[in-house]
Amino acid sequence: MSPLLDPSPLLLAFLFAKKFVFGEAILLLALLRVVLSHGLSRMAAALAALCAAAITVTVFAPALGVSGAAWYPAAARAVSFNGGMAALVLLSALFWLSAALPGRRARWIDTVHGLLLLGLLGLWIVAMF
Repeated sequence: MSPLLDPSPLLLAFLFAKKFVFGEAILLLALLRVVLSHGLSRMAAALAALCAAAITVTVFAPALGVSGAAWYPAAARAVSFNGGMAALVLLSALFWLSAALPGRRARWIDTVHGLLLLGLLGLWIVAMF
């Protein structure tokens, strides 16, 4: 096969991480923060978990056989806006909000989130070039 038609492994890693890793990882981290924190931080993390769950359900809707549902076209457009990065960056910002509000516990969750975000943004930058 021609090297012109072979995609870069970094591009494939970015596409996989964007589609199947980042939203689900934020969902797990947000659920951990809901369990471990209290107050406003817990409420913001619950909202981030709901948004991450909506993204996850939208991504897996065709495999679940619910892509014919009335909500799916609008949700798929929202998740894929700006190449899919807009929803993930907004989700990440919402999760960072839960870290900034009072009641936050388990600061290691923020470290893991930061590393995930740096990895995704790094792959995004490398994939553009």
